[in-house]
Amino acid sequence: MKFGVIIFPGSNCDHDAYWTVQQVAKQPVTFLWHESHDLENCDAIIVPGGFAFGDYLRTGAIAKFSPVMESVHRFADGGGLVLGICNGFQILCESGLLPGALMRNTGLKYVCKPVQVRVENAATSFTNACSQGEVLTIPIGHMEGNYFCDRETLEGLRRDNRIVFRYSTPSGETLPAANPNGSMDNIAGICNAGGNVVGMMPHPERSAETVLGCTDGMRIFHSMVGAMAGR
Repeated sequence: MKFGVIIFPGSNCDHDAYWTVQQVAKQPVTFLWHESHDLENCDAIIVPGGFAFGDYLRTGAIAKFSPVMESVHRFADGGGLVLGICNGFQILCESGLLPGALMRNTGLKYVCKPVQVRVENAATSFTNACSQGEVLTIPIGHMEGNYFCDRETLEGLRRDNRIVFRYSTPSGETLPAANPNGSMDNIAGICNAGGNVVGMMPHPERSAETVLGCTDGMRIFHSMVGAMAGR
């Protein structure tokens, strides 16, 4: 199995994701340049965090036109695993691979800190190493993490169990006080209808080693490896 990590101008978590896959998950991984259509026979794609194209228009709005995203669309349509982290989540929404949009945080401030997220769906290829309702501690670092969608879309996400993570208290309560950015329904991550594309605002690659103070994020990568091994 092989991972691919996309690099856009302005990506700043691409090397973090690469390191986590290669050095912690012990899996083959390669960088994928945004101007290339070639996904190099990868089995899973990571769209990393950062500031693709400087967020000059709005987050993800320019990156969605990159040639590599055309290939990611086809890859996802064929059932390939795609994980969008932070800016990657924003890009997946702008690209139409996931519904909704990420808006400015409530309070209009950049937020960078560890948060707790509750696993709402432990049956995905990205959460199968977790338990349903388990609370993970994973850092965030964003200015536009306020997830929004229309009411019909939200009802569909709830009905089809496509909300993968919600911001919560350490004890698992999804209270307004546990919401760091104003995100609708405390949403921290969602998946597509096929369950093979996930976007999440927290950074699992920043909580994948003991030296980082937490290893909960490694569950996401272990889940993906397990899902690919089972195919």
